[in-house]
Amino acid sequence: MSGRRPPDFEEDHHHRSRFIRNLTLRQLQASHETQQGEPSLGATLIPRTLVQFWHDASNIPADVKGCLDSWNLLELAGFELRMFCDESAAAYIAERYGRREVAAFERCRHPAMRSDYFRLCFVLADGGLYVDADDVLIGEGWHAIFRDNTLKLQPLCYDVNAQAMLPAAELRQVDLPTSDRIFYVNNNPIAAPAGHPVLSRALVRATARLLGQDESPEIQSTTGPGNLTAVLAAHAYELQLQDTTAIQDFELLLDWHKVAETRWELAYRNDCRNWRNMSDD
Repeated sequence: MSGRRPPDFEEDHHHRSRFIRNLTLRQLQASHETQQGEPSLGATLIPRTLVQFWHDASNIPADVKGCLDSWNLLELAGFELRMFCDESAAAYIAERYGRREVAAFERCRHPAMRSDYFRLCFVLADGGLYVDADDVLIGEGWHAIFRDNTLKLQPLCYDVNAQAMLPAAELRQVDLPTSDRIFYVNNNPIAAPAGHPVLSRALVRATARLLGQDESPEIQSTTGPGNLTAVLAAHAYELQLQDTTAIQDFELLLDWHKVAETRWELAYRNDCRNWRNMSDD
């Protein structure tokens, strides 16, 4: 990695996409050369806490509740299940953070934005695993998430020409064409111990944008995957500049699709509760 790259390259969509793809390839290469070891003694592991969010606690749709309830099986594995709504999330942020974060949460103009912002606040402060309310638990691969203290994020790819997401399994192809494709990381799931520097940067960036001059900040780049992708790229680049042999403090979850799947047929997607139907007013 050349040191000549501009320090704000992560804000350039083309450079950022190519960099995220290269991170995936580096991880694939490393996984073939080494085996995952046991966590080092004294490492602060990711707490077995599952965090979920639905904005209106008194009106959770039945199909959404079915998704949420699928994760109840984790209680048998010793997980603490934490469910938040707009009110309880606001109270949590007020208790753990300062005036800027409280004000930023209030500026989130859609439930999805509030969910985006809150998950950063919670996992940064307390650690754990956050999953979206429309995800269904389907497998036991979640065990690997808690084997060490690295941040875990899911890589994704959008095919511009097909106007569709690339199947997750194809990201393992080392010769995958990159033309007209956008590589990034999702902000679902997020798993980390408390205090991870990537989440700290993501919260700072989201807060600054929410409290900025834009009256209607775009959700993806402000609180969503675009925000998290930008700070991960900056963080990873800085690690590489410091020492190309340094162990990364994050991992890309290439097999998350074997752990959980998203339910796209939920009724709320057809109304304003879906952020894609959000008005700019």
